[in-house]
Amino acid sequence: MTRGPVRLDVSVNYAAPRAGVPAAASFRKWVAAALKGRIREADLAIRIVDAKEGRALNRHYRGKDYATNVLSFPAELPEGVKLPLLGDLVICAPVVAREAAEQGKPAIAHYAHLTVHGVLHLLGWDHNNDKDAEAMEQLEREILAGLGLPDPYAGE
Repeated sequence: MTRGPVRLDVSVNYAAPRAGVPAAASFRKWVAAALKGRIREADLAIRIVDAKEGRALNRHYRGKDYATNVLSFPAELPEGVKLPLLGDLVICAPVVAREAAEQGKPAIAHYAHLTVHGVLHLLGWDHNNDKDAEAMEQLEREILAGLGLPDPYAGE
């Protein structure tokens, strides 16, 4: 576990209408919370997309022909290269808005959850089996609680 301040370079790019989408400062705060105590330095990009781009990316990279809420693209650096490049997140605004409405939660809380979830994927966390999923979900709960946000899995 690392201590002290984290040096972050988080680029947020809006490729979808901004209505209902949090400001870049919010995304940076959520990334910082997810990284706190885990790494000291990170560069990453977050791209907010529409359903068309989200679907195209999910189809191309995962073979799934629908827009999903968040995609994580960990940086793949050559052997021996040490850079703080963590990777990229793609968040699909219309999917986030729809899911938040369906789940009866504030959109901002869902954006925070998906940002934290995506950052944990960039750090190597996964949920391919029940044990890993439970550990990742618990960590997400703890990070979000530290931000004053509710349990994203309550009621499931």
